[in-house]
Amino acid sequence: MTRTIQAGDIIQFTALSGDRNPLHYDADVAAATRLGGIVVQGGVTTAILNAVVAERLPGPGTVFLETAWRFLAPARPGDTITGEVEVETVRADKPITSLRTRVLRHDGEVLVAGTAVCWTFDLRQA
Repeated sequence: MTRTIQAGDIIQFTALSGDRNPLHYDADVAAATRLGGIVVQGGVTTAILNAVVAERLPGPGTVFLETAWRFLAPARPGDTITGEVEVETVRADKPITSLRTRVLRHDGEVLVAGTAVCWTFDLRQA
């Protein structure tokens, strides 16, 4: 799945999380760091992976049990990001999948990489 991050995403995520880190709001402070400017909260960047597992693969009814993500590069307002997952293993005894996950920026740079373990509920029985 792909989406473009908007400046308003930072504001909305702050309202949900309370994360008011100056790196997300203060251009002068952020520019003075090795990040070189405003960065989007990691939760905004990785949210696309929530959408991928819940909507596409494994699909509806899927929730994360565990994630292990490394943040390799920052996302900024205006960046178009793509979340990708690849199934590594599927348990035969439970609806549990292990995934390789990553988020890429429009220029191909990997922003987030890691793994996730998911449980997929059978929504037909809900």
